[in-house]
Amino acid sequence: MKTVGVFDSGVGGLSVLRALLAELPGVRFIYVADSAYAPYGERTVSEITDRSERITAWLRGTHHIDALVVACNTATALAIDSLRATHPDLPIVGVEPALKPAALMSHTRHVGVLATRGTLDSQRFARLRTQLESAALSPVHFICQPCDGLADAIERHDLRTQQSLCERYVAALREHAPGDMDTVVLGCTHYPFAADVLTQLLGPAVTLVDTGIAVARRTRDVLGMSIGVVPPATPPVLLSTGDPAKLSQAASRWLDLQTRAEQLLV
Repeated sequence: MKTVGVFDSGVGGLSVLRALLAELPGVRFIYVADSAYAPYGERTVSEITDRSERITAWLRGTHHIDALVVACNTATALAIDSLRATHPDLPIVGVEPALKPAALMSHTRHVGVLATRGTLDSQRFARLRTQLESAALSPVHFICQPCDGLADAIERHDLRTQQSLCERYVAALREHAPGDMDTVVLGCTHYPFAADVLTQLLGPAVTLVDTGIAVARRTRDVLGMSIGVVPPATPPVLLSTGDPAKLSQAASRWLDLQTRAEQLLV
């Protein structure tokens, strides 16, 4: 049985884990929520790089993982190159805002992007955006909106703050976006858990795009696994550097997993 490590700054990466469990039921997943240091989007590059390396080294040393999924947009943007340099023998899959799928999907060629400030300010995001804008056969416009505090509100399951912040950021996005914006990228793995609120605010004509399914399929590819008969599903191991009860509750609420999370000191 293959073992895959998955980590995020907190519970947001559960949106990626949900897709991984559906795509790869015969794989054992070790999920680490680095909740003691969340949210990553408001930390420095050196802090995020250090946390990413500590967790990766622990997953390798303790669980001998066959691959790693960095289920955090900010950690992917700021730390994945360093991780790949340090662990060249380990397949590492990151998550990036789904700009390319959104651009292909958009009929109006006006795409909103909701993400953390750390992701939007990263060189990796800038390169991705520039590549897509220059390679597009017809002009595509990305309207980017940093969402300070939203990942943290979702992390804490603070519905009132979540609603208020979504209202604020959707209003700001609409202020800078033309009226024909028809697609919005969820550029943080936490944000799919606010999809109902965002859909209500944006309206049914706007399509939300996240990266979970694409990441799951890429993980299948790097593991060299074909689609076919697989072993029975194995419950994931859930670990948190913060309050494990909150991770258990989030996994139950969003993934219908009755798995008890454990404390991790790393």
